Amino acid sequence: EDHYVLPNEENQIQVDNFIGGKFAAPSTGNYLSVLSPSTSAKVGSVGVSASSDVDTAVKSAKNAFASWSSLTMKSRAAIMLKFHALVREHAREIAELIVLENGKNITEALADVAKGNETVEYACSLPQLAQGRILRVSSEVSCQDRRDPLGVVASIVPFNFPFMVPQWTVPIALVMGNTVVLKPSEKVPLTMRRTAELMKEAGIPDGVFNMVQGTKEVVEALIDHEDIRAVTFVGSSPVASIVASRCHSLSKRVTALGGAKNHLVALPDCDANGASSDIVVSYAGCAGQRCMAASVLLTVGQGPKQDELLRKIVEKASKIQPGTEPGKMGSVIDEASYKNIISCIEDSERAGAEILLDGREWANGPMAKKGGCWIGPTVIKHASPEDKCMKEEVFGPVLSVYNVSSWSEAIAIENSNPFGNAACIYTSSGGHADWFTSRFRASMLGINVGIPVPREPFSFGGLYGTKSKYGDMDITGDGAMEFFSNRIKVTSKWPVPNVEEFVTGDAFNANVSGPMDHANFAGRM
Repeated sequence: EDHYVLPNEENQIQVDNFIGGKFAAPSTGNYLSVLSPSTSAKVGSVGVSASSDVDTAVKSAKNAFASWSSLTMKSRAAIMLKFHALVREHAREIAELIVLENGKNITEALADVAKGNETVEYACSLPQLAQGRILRVSSEVSCQDRRDPLGVVASIVPFNFPFMVPQWTVPIALVMGNTVVLKPSEKVPLTMRRTAELMKEAGIPDGVFNMVQGTKEVVEALIDHEDIRAVTFVGSSPVASIVASRCHSLSKRVTALGGAKNHLVALPDCDANGASSDIVVSYAGCAGQRCMAASVLLTVGQGPKQDELLRKIVEKASKIQPGTEPGKMGSVIDEASYKNIISCIEDSERAGAEILLDGREWANGPMAKKGGCWIGPTVIKHASPEDKCMKEEVFGPVLSVYNVSSWSEAIAIENSNPFGNAACIYTSSGGHADWFTSRFRASMLGINVGIPVPREPFSFGGLYGTKSKYGDMDITGDGAMEFFSNRIKVTSKWPVPNVEEFVTGDAFNANVSGPMDHANFAGRM
């Protein structure tokens, strides 16, 4: 890694498309600035591609598909295992790029890399997981199935986890035999640029993995391209809905994951010390910029236990300092995000909510004076469940707290929100936990775990019928194995040997104890 120099204002990186194993400038010749959210300094530029660039990338992937898919799954996994080792070797380098372009602290960035590499590791195990099945369904007929790759698939990813979210899809899609065109977020393209180099170094053949940089035109071109067989998307709910609808209008497989409004419920019997630490990490970690972050805390009942929990949350969150060092909290991604968070806090104030911890104070701090988009952990105690911050996704380090009188009221509030990603119950009772987890309206549930992200082989995805999930199946884990393959079913019957007992069946059945196979009609009407 001695050759590696982290980009900065003097050493900026130009991020081009990666097609056919080579970096190539976009046909438009246009670029956007890549800004570090910690300082607002320009650290690079990223290409703005056109639909013609998408076509070039898809053709490259299509040309590579035949040879790549003809390899055994073990051969493809062996290459992915080399990539896994390279990621471990270069983990610090990748993490520093994440800090630079995303703004999270170095510990969170290293976790971003480690969690992404867990999915790479899972992909290496697919030869043991994705094998087909076979069953004799009658004495002369057998059924079997196998998983065939789809072809060229597209993956469109967000800014908040520059390494992890691309790895939710790319390694599994590749080991399953597909070729991939990735569209990274234009806000954080540096991480995947370096990752593409490592993938090539690992031995992934040219054209098997491609990247096209850009904005809306690239997304639409990927969806509309006739040779793209499936699309995955992670981002905001409005865009996820559009992506899913556009894919479905083309009869194209799609999974599109949107936003969230995750509710935590704290019962009086919860461990206040453990719960408060977990809640602070859940809502303030990664500056609240994750779709599994806590957003609303519902405390049940009145009393000293509830007061203690809230006091500990505010106390622990108030000790967090701005910065990218371990234990500190980074900036939010850009000014638009910053303004949206400020707007939600101000709206709560106007509605009569009490600001228990005000992150706006960071705007006058030393980090903010150097530039960047800094807002600290914020805790708001609401008087009404109808406040904007109680109902809309904030995507920032803001915790809305509301006290309810009963379990049923807590469930009614959680169930009424239009999202369906995550929910969590804090309690010391298994029976209490079971009551809530059987009633939450979300697909990823926690018991004393405020960020209940499933780990492979379990898949990730919001609840069907909510704003958190559009399209088909889940992402990562066994959901991705299913998404990136077609199940081919083969039913076979071979000629019966010309031996008397096989022709009539009588002698055979007469000499065999046990029940007859009444499904065996031997081809007779």
